[in-house]
Amino acid sequence: MLKKKVLKKLNEQINLEHYSSNLYLAMSSWCQSKGLEGSATFLAAHSAEELQHMQKLFAYVNETGSQALVAEVAAPENTFKDLKDVFENIYEHEKFVTGKINELAALTMSENDYATFNFLQWYVAEQHEEEALFKGILDKIEIIGLDGRGLHMVDKEIANRLRQQA
Repeated sequence: MLKKKVLKKLNEQINLEHYSSNLYLAMSSWCQSKGLEGSATFLAAHSAEELQHMQKLFAYVNETGSQALVAEVAAPENTFKDLKDVFENIYEHEKFVTGKINELAALTMSENDYATFNFLQWYVAEQHEEEALFKGILDKIEIIGLDGRGLHMVDKEIANRLRQQA
């Protein structure tokens, strides 16, 4: 059974991962409405990945004999200035999630919950990958730009990232 402080933070993380899934789904819809099919497909796949992250945490909590809680999820933003704004928001969100994972890992160490600390190492590594992925996309946007054909090239580059991950 998990200690109360750890359980509370794990349930908060479950909710945050669920929010992340909804955020990327909303961004996917925005991209689709702007004709950015590569970005829309990439973000829909990323939404599904975030849902898997949530489900993995959910299963872990329940496997410990504790109860994973389903909480209300705030509605994400649905409008964006441009594609760069979408990916800047994602990058900032992923840095926020990294901070929450790190706080959770630190809490498990201070509570001598080594099993949960070990479980969270996958999330620590995953967050490193997420930040690098989205920083890389922002770098491409900066290099290529979003004017004229640049937007088309960036959208194709983002679609290629999805193929590279598969």
